[in-house]
Amino acid sequence: MSAGLVIGLDLGTTGARAVLADTAGRTCAVHETSYELRTPQPGWAEQSPDAWEAAAFDAIAAVASRADRADEVRAIGLTGQMHGLTLLDRARQPLRDAILWCDLRTGPQRRELEDAIGVPALVRHTGNLPLEGFQAPKLIWVRQHEPKLLERTAHVLLPKDFIRLRLSGECLTDVSDASGTGYFDSATRRWSNEMLDALQLDPAWLPEIRESPEIAGRLTAAAAERLGLRPGIPIAAGAGDQPAGAVAAGVISEGDAAVTIGSSGVVFAAASAYGAAPDGRVQVGAHALPRRWYLMGVTQAAGLSLRWLRDTFMPGMPYDQLVSVAADSPPGSRGLLWLPYLQGERTPHLDADARGALVGLTTAHGSADIVRAVLEGVAFSLRDAAQAIQGVGASVDRFKLAGGGARSPLWRQIVADVFDAPMRVEPEGRGPAFGAAMLGAVAAGLFASVAEAVDVTSAPHQTVVPSSAGVAALEAAYERYRCLYPALADANRAAAAVQAAEAADA
Repeated sequence: MSAGLVIGLDLGTTGARAVLADTAGRTCAVHETSYELRTPQPGWAEQSPDAWEAAAFDAIAAVASRADRADEVRAIGLTGQMHGLTLLDRARQPLRDAILWCDLRTGPQRRELEDAIGVPALVRHTGNLPLEGFQAPKLIWVRQHEPKLLERTAHVLLPKDFIRLRLSGECLTDVSDASGTGYFDSATRRWSNEMLDALQLDPAWLPEIRESPEIAGRLTAAAAERLGLRPGIPIAAGAGDQPAGAVAAGVISEGDAAVTIGSSGVVFAAASAYGAAPDGRVQVGAHALPRRWYLMGVTQAAGLSLRWLRDTFMPGMPYDQLVSVAADSPPGSRGLLWLPYLQGERTPHLDADARGALVGLTTAHGSADIVRAVLEGVAFSLRDAAQAIQGVGASVDRFKLAGGGARSPLWRQIVADVFDAPMRVEPEGRGPAFGAAMLGAVAAGLFASVAEAVDVTSAPHQTVVPSSAGVAALEAAYERYRCLYPALADANRAAAAVQAAEAADA
């Protein structure tokens, strides 16, 4: 192993985060630049690719400036929000704002695909159903509502790969991010010809595919000048944010799972063999290591639930102060329950019409109970996701807790109590950007493999163990939580129909 620095970039939902790391696993610099999340209609979520580019270059340049010499930076690794649809014309310019992973407009298109192709065939071709967040139903939506854009389309990219294009001039992607498009065969790690035919999708629009630690482009002279780096350094294929975060957390072996609380909440389990849920309720994909796969359950609004609560009722309050309020409420939130379905729900319900709810509210409840109920509701939804993964037959017995939610001692204790399992807390800075940096280090030859990078750069960690009182109270609350989704399903469908009609009239 030779010495060197690497940069990892995470193109997230709220901002671009760059990390400068060395091959001993030390984080030398971090910089994040935010951008706007647009919601032009209820349930929609869009962002400007040009804003991504400006933020990404700003973040990379900021950490690159912390190196003593430009030639110390040996590679760049990319990661970012998965599933987003970025359409480019022949001049490689965006044709519209990107439609994001959390956008729910494509419920009808998803149902069209399921009716036309059938659930068994969809799972056979891709391992997954074409979830609302995936690219496949979004492309059908664009064909139906903005057909002239497809006439001008020359490239279809995932979010992080738009940044790769601006860095290297290359249209390339990796196997893990491609797994979330809806037309990638995760078993064989290639585009699914059957799905491309069904979608009438021109293969020429799609990027070439690489394994995550492989070189997928090199820094152009123009980009290098903007960043203060040496031209020609390799750019790793990288990974979607969840597989990259799993690399950072060392979740690469059977039995390991990462529980991540970011904007969304994710339970991500590593698998040594490919296997898909027959009903598609657990997402499967190619992991960021060759010959490895992953099983993933997602709750759409984890950190987003807390953000909504703060922005709506306590604007401007720092998150740590907001979470500390919940310490005045006991486990179980005095009977109050939160359904975190502000953006519909993926696992285990696959229901874009699911809606958020605060249930059991009385005049005796205060802000502490409400905040704690939100924290507990997110943990309950993550347990739902873990149980769905285990229902596929995955053996998961080692949990690692990551993401912004893991910074809160109270929230991580709640997660440990809800799961009734020890949680290894990943150190701050060991998120997707760090994982992307390690993939860049492998691409540059600084490590022989991802497994070696994980082993060499492992860091001390804290483990949170369940408390008996918390486990007992939250187990009872979880059983009541599980009754709420079916009880509210009809009311939520009616609410969703009203909201869709109002949006259509707007």
